[in-house]
Amino acid sequence: MSRHDIVAGIAAPLTIDNLDTDQIMPKQFLLGIDKSGLARGVLYDLRMDGEGRPRADFVLNRPEYQGARILVAGANFGCGSSREHAVWGLMQAGIEAVIAPSFGEIFYFNAQNNRLLLVTLAPEEVAALAATVGRDGGSAMSIDVQRQRVVAADGVEYAFELPLRQKRMFTEGLDMIGMTLADAGAIDAFEQQHRAQNPWMQIDLPRQQVSVAQA
Repeated sequence: MSRHDIVAGIAAPLTIDNLDTDQIMPKQFLLGIDKSGLARGVLYDLRMDGEGRPRADFVLNRPEYQGARILVAGANFGCGSSREHAVWGLMQAGIEAVIAPSFGEIFYFNAQNNRLLLVTLAPEEVAALAATVGRDGGSAMSIDVQRQRVVAADGVEYAFELPLRQKRMFTEGLDMIGMTLADAGAIDAFEQQHRAQNPWMQIDLPRQQVSVAQA
């Protein structure tokens, strides 16, 4: 992954409280064994009617919000089941960040581990942002991850907190394995020191092959 300090683009208001992962990614789209093709299922029951036709009044189907990269969402976004497909689908659909008053806990860590940026703001700040992007449909917004600031189209800035680990993962393009490998030198040094200080713990036993019958 490449370095990424700023998310910028069209923001869309989706202020539905308790929007759970079952709604973000319905179960009928979980049949594959890989991550591909999940964009089609994102918010399917909200986007489509019973005949599979786009609902004209749904925000992400409206022309001014096409290509939205940021969602301004309701409280407890991503609650419900732990399906990681909800995160993968949002990202495949072009969503790079979600701003909300709160998030489902498992969804939060699934998102951060996959580099979907989640920004937590006070309810009144989210309401103000939602009103702005709802009034000025298709307006751009930016999120400066280094400065930890959301900058609305009208120039108003909102500060947010982001754990250092998640900030580093996002800006440096690291996943959980990458974060571990970044400290490979320190891990090796600790292992060598531990071996030197505790030689009695290092017992090299000969490998023995045991057949199933013997087991």
